[in-house]
Amino acid sequence: MNSRNSTEWWRSAVIYQIYPRSFADANGDGLGDLPGITSRLSALKSLGIDAIWLSPFMTSPQKDAGYDVADYCDVDPIFGTLDDFDAMTSHAHAYGIRVIVDLVPNHSSDAHPWFQAALAAEPGSPERARYMFRDGQGETGEIAPNNWQSVFGGPAWSRTTNPDGTPGQWYLHIFDSSQPDFDWTNEEVREMFRGVLRFWLDRGVDGFRVDVAHGMIKADGLPDYTPPVEGGSMGGGTPLGLEPGIDDFEDIDGGAPYWGQEGVHEIYRDWHLLLEEYEGDRVLCAEAWVDPLSKMAKWVRPDEMQQAFNFPYLETPWEASALRAVIDESLEAFGAVGAPSTWVLSNHDVVRHASRLALTAENPQGHGIGPKSPGQPIRETGLRRARAATGLMLALPGGAYLYQGEELGLPEVIDLPDDARQDPTWFRTNGERYGRDGCRVPIPWEAGTPAYGFNTTGAAWLPQPDDWDRYARDAQVGVPGSTLEFYREALRLRREHTLGLGSVTWLEGFADSVVAFSNGPVTVIANTGDTAVRLPAAFAGTDLLLASGGFDGTSVRADSTIWVRTP
Repeated sequence: MNSRNSTEWWRSAVIYQIYPRSFADANGDGLGDLPGITSRLSALKSLGIDAIWLSPFMTSPQKDAGYDVADYCDVDPIFGTLDDFDAMTSHAHAYGIRVIVDLVPNHSSDAHPWFQAALAAEPGSPERARYMFRDGQGETGEIAPNNWQSVFGGPAWSRTTNPDGTPGQWYLHIFDSSQPDFDWTNEEVREMFRGVLRFWLDRGVDGFRVDVAHGMIKADGLPDYTPPVEGGSMGGGTPLGLEPGIDDFEDIDGGAPYWGQEGVHEIYRDWHLLLEEYEGDRVLCAEAWVDPLSKMAKWVRPDEMQQAFNFPYLETPWEASALRAVIDESLEAFGAVGAPSTWVLSNHDVVRHASRLALTAENPQGHGIGPKSPGQPIRETGLRRARAATGLMLALPGGAYLYQGEELGLPEVIDLPDDARQDPTWFRTNGERYGRDGCRVPIPWEAGTPAYGFNTTGAAWLPQPDDWDRYARDAQVGVPGSTLEFYREALRLRREHTLGLGSVTWLEGFADSVVAFSNGPVTVIANTGDTAVRLPAAFAGTDLLLASGGFDGTSVRADSTIWVRTP
């Protein structure tokens, strides 16, 4: 660890994810941009977060909303310029908000100059060695090198065409065909990304969220593999909203040959040393879909990354015994390697938890929900559970991640017109899976204005619902009981009582539907059941600090969480 100006701020930070194209649009073209983010930083300061994480804004054809990068060291014109990025970073730092940027090292865009050079080069050339090119099987190479399937549906291999028009080699794309996978056994690839890290660190960023951090290295020989039918897209995991079991995820031992290979750790040890060269605590956060948590903890050993998203926690249902188990497992696994646990309930890849927690049918990660999905959520139930789940999460020690709009109580947008959808999953599965557009709709700022204040023109790259006035930020500011004020108060109390640096002590004597623990001076009681639970006598007259729903002083309502002073 770099001891110069070291605070290890990330151990307890609340980090707010910004999906740039849907956050705020300064030029009115319907796509959010960096100047839009800058214009709304004061709202994030008043919310009480510690850092922002920006989903990709680098140069890209935008076939996968920026996760197909054509230039890792520039800003895509739809988001602005490098000067706009510098201005945003400067303003954020002036507010005491750190800046984390998304890095996509598993694959590039097919428009990246390296891939275009590879297509023009011969098999076996240095240009092709940067990517995963392979000869096909069969008499004429007409069969793909193996049976791997893309995360977005369909084969994970596409065949090239030779200059003379004949079929050529195949290239691997674990995601869309426009996203060819790098070959991370190639030192030239590793050196290129060292340069990318330095480019953004030199511009003042405080760290990187690493996309598909459990990918990059593939098993030797690229063996055939068939994932479980019921699995989620990023690891074969449990359907969201249902209880995971230890065998439901693809893990390092015997799992998918393109996820969680041991070789990825060498990459992050190298990056760790590079970040240590810079002042302060710069961080790496892993998007690593592996389980059990004891294996995910490998990503945050002392010489690797600082944080890893706790997806098993995200995928845990609103059920007391399951929550207690995953919290215990998280604290034990991350604590064993000296790292803080992280907690997250929503992001740009999953159904918003204000809808997900009220689903009554299986919904594997990445499938999304739409008009024809089974088990449609009840909006009131979803919001009630979402607030309660957030109240529980923000009282836990460690870092926490929020996704833009969740502080407004936004549900998943289910009724998007088919012709408006843009997620590659929708197209690659011929509409069988709705994908992730429903959590990516531009968020509302001001009621009764064009695009709800997303911009002044009314344009939006995904259509906003007609009933979003109720969720607009200005309709909630200062309104007692609003979701926004609930988040602001929770974050204030979390900071005041240093809950992020505390510890969990479980409390007994509660109903089976209750999760109850103390964290220093705060006791947290979450009722996941469908009936109110009376408080034990020891809590009579205890000061109420926070309530996700109403509280009568004696009972915790169904689907609600309260914070009280520890007796």
